[in-house]
Amino acid sequence: MALPIILTGPMGSGKSSVGRLLAERLGYDFVDLDALLVEQTGKSINRIFAEEGETAFRERETELLTSLTGRERMVLATGGGAVIREQNRRLLHALGLVANLTADVSELAQRLAQADDRPLLQGKQPLEARIAGIMAEREPFYADADIRIDTTGKTLEDVAAQLLVFYTERCCTKP
Repeated sequence: MALPIILTGPMGSGKSSVGRLLAERLGYDFVDLDALLVEQTGKSINRIFAEEGETAFRERETELLTSLTGRERMVLATGGGAVIREQNRRLLHALGLVANLTADVSELAQRLAQADDRPLLQGKQPLEARIAGIMAEREPFYADADIRIDTTGKTLEDVAAQLLVFYTERCCTKP
């Protein structure tokens, strides 16, 4: 059995970039939950938030996660807030190995400084303060992972290699 790898973590932690690299190295499919939502709805994340609100967006995430149940050979990059709902956390663990990626607030702010497609980062508060608030709120949910990797100062290759070692030891699958 080729257990999927599910990546959680805050915006800018490297979920999509590391996910693509992992999928390539393992010969798995790469699935980006936010991109799938955009494709399915024909709307940007900003537009879904603006027109339908965060609650409707989170409902759509849950529906998509449910639809992925039973899928093998997949690396899934979740949206940063997918872990907020308990139902989603249960689905993530049922799907496969849950890996949480994180980074220092200052590094996340650097990575996200030019992002205008992140509705939760909009506002008058300084970017670092907004990121710190979101991370503090979500920390208990991010902590509910099989492995946590701090990506601060690491290359994508370093993070992918660390995760692959854990995955092969934990899941008995050789890449």
